[in-house]
Amino acid sequence: MSPGNSARSLASSSTGTYIALLRGINVGGRNKIAMADLSTMFIDAGCSAVRTYIQSGNVVFAADPRLAARIPDTVSAMIAERLGIRSPIVLRGRAELVEVVKHNPFLKTGADPAALHVAFLAEAPVRGRLAALDPDRSPGDSFAARGKDIYLHLPNGVARTKLSNAYFDAALGTTSTMRNWRTVLKLQEMAAESS
Repeated sequence: MSPGNSARSLASSSTGTYIALLRGINVGGRNKIAMADLSTMFIDAGCSAVRTYIQSGNVVFAADPRLAARIPDTVSAMIAERLGIRSPIVLRGRAELVEVVKHNPFLKTGADPAALHVAFLAEAPVRGRLAALDPDRSPGDSFAARGKDIYLHLPNGVARTKLSNAYFDAALGTTSTMRNWRTVLKLQEMAAESS
């Protein structure tokens, strides 16, 4: 094998599959971003095997870990520059998403999957802040935190809950974006197909 082929082989073996979760786009007719334009921005940022899922800003892509770590800032800046929209991006690796699916505590209690959501956090919250979350904030709804993820059981619907992105952002000092359980499962499936 020539040195060039060896370098290419090493580069491809360090490529991983990642999931970018954009917040607040194509919701209620605001912050409209075409998924084709979004895909182009990820490709322009150096990603490969870019695929989107539904219009709410879910992108599965391949990149080396160093590039992937920069993607939230890089693509957010592109969106702001090209479209004038501020959209934070939360990133997860394929293995992290597998763990999210594996550890949903509400599935073990027989909760209806249609009432389940996950709030993905940009960073793990400080323990003291996590302990200060109010379990009675939204009567009938419940949550459970694990690492950088908050599992939500919202039997009265996501539109009625007081367990919102704004609440978690303020309480935990981070950025969150929420996805329903069906979307989480589909993104895990897409990430598995890409790896």
